[in-house]
Amino acid sequence: MTDLLRQEIAATAGSIVVKVGTRVLTQENGILNEERIAQLAEEIHQVMETGRKVALVSSGAVGAGMGRLGLAKRPTDVAHLQAVAAVGQSLLVEAYERSLRAFGRHAAQVLLTADDLDRRTSYLNARNTILTLMGEYNAVPIINENDTVSVEELQTTFGDNDRLAAIVTNLIQAPLLVLLSDVDGLYCGDPRDPASAVIPMVERLDDSVFELVKDRSTGLSKGGMASKLEAARQATAAGENVIIASGRHPGTLAKIIAGEPTGTLVLARGQLVAARKRWIGFTAQPRGQLILDDGARRAVERQGRSLLAAGVLKAVGRFRKGDVVGLCDPSGKEFARGLTNYGSEDILRIRGLKTAEIAEALGHCPHDEVVHRNNLVLTGQG
Repeated sequence: MTDLLRQEIAATAGSIVVKVGTRVLTQENGILNEERIAQLAEEIHQVMETGRKVALVSSGAVGAGMGRLGLAKRPTDVAHLQAVAAVGQSLLVEAYERSLRAFGRHAAQVLLTADDLDRRTSYLNARNTILTLMGEYNAVPIINENDTVSVEELQTTFGDNDRLAAIVTNLIQAPLLVLLSDVDGLYCGDPRDPASAVIPMVERLDDSVFELVKDRSTGLSKGGMASKLEAARQATAAGENVIIASGRHPGTLAKIIAGEPTGTLVLARGQLVAARKRWIGFTAQPRGQLILDDGARRAVERQGRSLLAAGVLKAVGRFRKGDVVGLCDPSGKEFARGLTNYGSEDILRIRGLKTAEIAEALGHCPHDEVVHRNNLVLTGQG
């Protein structure tokens, strides 16, 4: 059975980003499951046989390192985790290369850090490299966070590679992101409850959806699904579709390409976001925040206007002209990001002022806008 909407999404997806997590790629003892690597490589080959390009964001370096070093338990301190990941990276890529080579294809290791993608030049370099690998060499980029220098990724059981997958999706403007999980999709209740069922489609990632993955007693998000929903929000806000499905069932990618109702489809919101604005809104990390009054928020969010100094209540953090800053409502919730025309010290002097009053406060008025609408992206986090 196929679904017409899913068929249309699959048909227009000339390139796909697939993310596979540690729990899918490892055995119960944490050691890398090379049979699963081979199975995934075959599925990727089958997708590429349809003329599509595939980039793979893959976890599993720590599990691979554990197997090579003969470790029975996953290390808990950062230094040992980084060392084990360094050993495992080569084994992980070797496993993909060996499996893909059986189909006449090659794996290409791409290790990234948040700092790499935070700088516009290196962001573009990474984009060009990945697109060249996929386009000219018909290779499969195996993308991972650089575990040997990235502390945050190693200290969490899940999450960062979901966000990395969303960033890569925006980076190469892939129309479809597939998040392969250890569950069949987003459930309407506790996945362990037989009465719970997979939600086939999410049209809007609002608070009611995120409530599904919160603990009722603590109110805190729990499990890897919360991370996947955040990644889906990031990708769909830029105009891409996301499917969350099981990576443990053989043939999942083939079913997705065929338009079969597999997993949970999260629909793209609005129009595609231009490449430069993807970097501003969904990749570069904000250097600070601007807290706006309600009127300024409405003007920016609903009327598509630039941000003027009169609507700024305060500046948070230290930043310079040209930095990415988050635009927040009076409660501190971010709803947009943009490139600021003024550093934090100057904004503290001109906040709340009319444009005509800026020159008197600073001695000159280099820009009428604090953030011009051409350098501004709604992120939908508010």
